[in-house]
Amino acid sequence: MKTEILQRFESLLPSDDTNPYRTGVWRPQTTEWKAWDLDVEGEIPTDLAGVYLRNTENPLIPANRTYHPFDGDGMLHSIHFADGEAVYHNRFVRTAGLRAEQDARGPLWAGIAEGRHHARRDDGWGARGQMKDASSTDVIVHNGLALSSFYQCGDLYQLDPITLEDRGIATWGGSFPADGVSAHTKLDEQTGEMLFFNYSTDAPFMHYGVLSPAGELVHYIDVPLPGPRLPHDMAFTENYAILNDFPLFWDPRALEKGSYANRFFPDLPSRFGIVPRRGSTDEIVWFEAEPTFVLHWINAYEDGDTIVLDGFFQRNPAPTPKPDDTFEDAIYRYLDLHTLGAEARRWRFDLRTGRTTEQTLSDRVMEFGMINGRHGGRRHRYSYNALPEEGWFGFGGLVKHDLDRGTETVVRLPPGVYASETVMAPRLGSTAEDDGYLLTYTMDMNDDSSSCLILDAADPTAGPIATVRLPERICSGTHATWAPASTLS
Repeated sequence: MKTEILQRFESLLPSDDTNPYRTGVWRPQTTEWKAWDLDVEGEIPTDLAGVYLRNTENPLIPANRTYHPFDGDGMLHSIHFADGEAVYHNRFVRTAGLRAEQDARGPLWAGIAEGRHHARRDDGWGARGQMKDASSTDVIVHNGLALSSFYQCGDLYQLDPITLEDRGIATWGGSFPADGVSAHTKLDEQTGEMLFFNYSTDAPFMHYGVLSPAGELVHYIDVPLPGPRLPHDMAFTENYAILNDFPLFWDPRALEKGSYANRFFPDLPSRFGIVPRRGSTDEIVWFEAEPTFVLHWINAYEDGDTIVLDGFFQRNPAPTPKPDDTFEDAIYRYLDLHTLGAEARRWRFDLRTGRTTEQTLSDRVMEFGMINGRHGGRRHRYSYNALPEEGWFGFGGLVKHDLDRGTETVVRLPPGVYASETVMAPRLGSTAEDDGYLLTYTMDMNDDSSSCLILDAADPTAGPIATVRLPERICSGTHATWAPASTLS
């Protein structure tokens, strides 16, 4: 392996840190690398061409009082494949908030588990305001640029998708929304369009928009809601966008006092807003379903006059703290997908009758589902889901879920080895939906290393086709994407 250190950063975290999401598998990095001629066990397929990108919460700055992993500073990881070779880069997202806190040598904004009174500055980003836009949640590639984003809404930071060099903040020719953009922007690989939403504490509380393949804002509408909500994801089909209004949101009584406390209202339904992709506010049609909260959708598609939507229903979206819980314990229960009871579910919305039906697809606790991106908004058969650990936020493996047959193929990593959100990379010339490769970054606590595993998407239990070693162990994180070579220029 050949390596070049691009930059080292100073960490202001305590040397004796004990926070579970800043130590162990969540230990942050401080070094940016370029690595090539990587050590490979097996062989990298020559028909694997594109880039696997992952975003990571990687803190350099301590919290005011209570650290939540979703507050961590954004760091992207890129491994580019071409002609049987791979090149790796990692870089911090150069957010305005990170730069300001580095200059101040301490936190300037409140974290998600902190009150706004903890903020030392009265500006900021986020749906609730006075937060740092860490740009540490999600990443996609659109119009030849990697776009990193933040789940509480903020700027879109643009980077070269291979080298991760900074390309500035997206402006969309001066039309970038004042309320920012939420994580989980959606790319339609068939049209090249990017769909997005944002939300805030001010009416109408949500917006939805469309970006052209060339990066121009071509559609933007109000999505009126009954009050401030906490949508985390959206979905789309060939002709529609699907937005949501779940009964877990900031308690209105707490909001009146300037506090942001999540509360689940089980007497309210889940609501799904379906609108033509270029439709007006007046064309939004709302459907109701069983109360829950959904972090992530798998995919949606049209079946005649019915919209089919797959995602992860939570059986217990508001876990009850235990009597001996500390404040941090109570907060971290919301990170345990076993406690939340996340399960794959299918919703069907009949556009003729307005009727909603629901079907549980599996009793297994799973989340972070990925598909072959060519099927985004179109009918899919397979999803590739993360297998969560119990008691904390981490992934011990993955599940290939055949939604037609109802079968599940489980890949468990060895004890002490953890996975990232796993992407599906169609091989060059592929025709079948699962004809390609599964890629995941691993964090191996046994030998303090990280690798990129390449598995056969048709038979992931056959073992790695290749294990590509990275220059150091990376921090656990959240979302990832695969961008085919054809989209990188």
